[in-house]
Amino acid sequence: MQFEKFTHQMKDGWGLATDENVLFGSDGTSTLYLINHQNFKVIGKHIVTYNGREVNNLNELEYINGEVWANVWQTDCIARISPKDGTLLGWVLLQNLRENLVRAGNNGIDVLNGIAWDCAKKRIFVTGKHWPKLYEIKLHQVNQTVKSGVIEQLCLRELAIFTKS
Repeated sequence: MQFEKFTHQMKDGWGLATDENVLFGSDGTSTLYLINHQNFKVIGKHIVTYNGREVNNLNELEYINGEVWANVWQTDCIARISPKDGTLLGWVLLQNLRENLVRAGNNGIDVLNGIAWDCAKKRIFVTGKHWPKLYEIKLHQVNQTVKSGVIEQLCLRELAIFTKS
C-alpha cells in the first residue's frame, strides 16, 4: 500500500464524506470544507450557523440524499447541512438513544459519533463511542415548533480547542 501526503486548510481532520465528486471535511469548527477529490485542494468553505450562532464542533460526516449530516461533538445532535451553501436544513435529535442506554445500565458509554448511510436500501444507522448497540433510525417530519432555546441547549457548544503538548 502506498500513501501520499497532502496539505489542506483544515485545522485538524475530524470527519470526511463524499458525494462521489467532492470530499466534505470537518475540523471540529463550524466550517464545512469542500475538497477536490483529485488534488485535495480546498475549493470552498461554508460556515454553518443556527439562528446567527455558529454550529461549532462539527465532527463525523455522512452524505445522505443530497445533504451532509454532521454530528456535533459532545452532543446527541446531528446537523443536516446543504453542501451547496452550508445552510442548516434541520436537526436530528437523538438524546433519547443515549439516555435509554444509560437507564439500561450502560454507564461506560460516551458520545454519539457514528453515522452510516446504506444507499441501496435507504437506511440510516447511528452509534456512539462505547455504545453496545447500532441503531437504524427513520425520520419523520415533526409538525410542531421546538420551544425557544431547546436547540441551543441541546446542540450548540463553545468551540473545543485542543493544544499539542
